[in-house]
Amino acid sequence: MSIEVLNESGAAVDENALAELSRHVLDGLRVHPLAELSVLLVDEDAMTELHVKWMDEPGPTDVLSFPMDELRPGHLSGGADEDEEADPGLLGDVVLCPSVAERQARTAGHSTEDELELLCTHGILHLLGYDHAEPEEHKEMFGLQAELLTSWREKRGRR
Repeated sequence: MSIEVLNESGAAVDENALAELSRHVLDGLRVHPLAELSVLLVDEDAMTELHVKWMDEPGPTDVLSFPMDELRPGHLSGGADEDEEADPGLLGDVVLCPSVAERQARTAGHSTEDELELLCTHGILHLLGYDHAEPEEHKEMFGLQAELLTSWREKRGRR
């Protein structure tokens, strides 16, 4: 699995941990092991620009997802070639804003690391087609998000 984490935010973030978390989430959802994912950390100015351009909403946000291929959990590929062989595909980009995450973490009463883990997981789920606009979708997505984060934290010896 190719997971690239780029930190352009200026904030101190454990990029390796975010890459490991991303791998844990994708493995947990049985995404093809050769799929590609990019996680980008940006400052508030860059996030505001993306938020306005793509969501037509003002100010910075915590996470944005930009899917590339139509991959779904449990599927081995994003498509098949003429011989029906699996093609791993490019998942897309998850963009995180650590300064927004830090404020949200304070409000929620947990660490910025915990908030970034939650946001990264949330962003990956969006890349895979999960949404939370409807009550049933919300229940499914947030339940899965909680399961993935719990198993990640248990794996790392945290609660």
